[in-house]
Amino acid sequence: MDFERSDTQRALLDALATLLNRHAGTGRCRELAARGAYDHALESELRAAGFLDLFGEAGAGPLEATLAVEQIGAELGAVTPVPHLLVLPALGLPVPEGPVVLAGPSGSGGPAPVRYGGEARHILTAGADRSADGRAGEPADRCVAAELSPDDAEPVPSAYGFPLARVVPLRARDLAPGTSQTMINWWRVGVCAEALGMMQRAFDLTVEYAKDRTVFGRALGSFQALQHRLAELSVLVEGARWLTYEAAFLGATAESSAVAAAHTMTALRRLTRETHQITGAVGLTREHDLHLWTLRLQALRAELGGLRAHRRAVVTSRWEVMAA
Repeated sequence: MDFERSDTQRALLDALATLLNRHAGTGRCRELAARGAYDHALESELRAAGFLDLFGEAGAGPLEATLAVEQIGAELGAVTPVPHLLVLPALGLPVPEGPVVLAGPSGSGGPAPVRYGGEARHILTAGADRSADGRAGEPADRCVAAELSPDDAEPVPSAYGFPLARVVPLRARDLAPGTSQTMINWWRVGVCAEALGMMQRAFDLTVEYAKDRTVFGRALGSFQALQHRLAELSVLVEGARWLTYEAAFLGATAESSAVAAAHTMTALRRLTRETHQITGAVGLTREHDLHLWTLRLQALRAELGGLRAHRRAVVTSRWEVMAA
């Protein structure tokens, strides 16, 4: 695997950075979060610039689409980049306008809340709660797509940076057999890419704080104990980066995507705790920007069943046994 970005990748990301600098960022994030709104303007700009076509574009591909998802996450774009850039293209489905949401099978408490579910007009559900013969039972390896109406969503109060809603579509159609696993694999890669962008920004913000904050006449970052903690965070983030890129490069196999997700969600938990401890009281205030990334990270942490589900998927894919 080549660790250097190609000229094409650098050009793509430079163009995307310019676009996001105009249409995303902390100010835009705060504005939309106050209204619980989806950024249709940003999605329109991404579509017009061709970024939603990267997955199948000549000269680009899934890895480039994953890099774009990472950068959109880093800049707090209030869109749904994972289904738009990765999941729908991987399934060979058209990319509609507006938010598209992804969901797993309903648990005993009903469907889990999904990001932007209140505004979404399309949903993909993996492992729908019906067996292959149509009877109630264990989730089958099936994926269903549905168009949504406003009555299909029940908004859920959210403090995690994304508007959330429980979605129960009334009309759905089955996709081809086997698409459920493809959807889940690319969903994992996409969540990892989003988390990676957010973790890197939260880490960078914390490093800058440690350089600027003075305690006992010295910069906070000059204390060796904090340097060690920041170094460990850097290693965790870099591990998440290369595992995510490898999974995208390999085409999101079941094992590579699960390994990336298991490591990334473990790193996410550690990074959230450490960055808030290092920034101290100011990092816990809404006036400080750190929470814009770390609260969103908690929403990503819960997707696809969370860390335990990712670890079970590693065991299942690597040793072909079902983890308890």
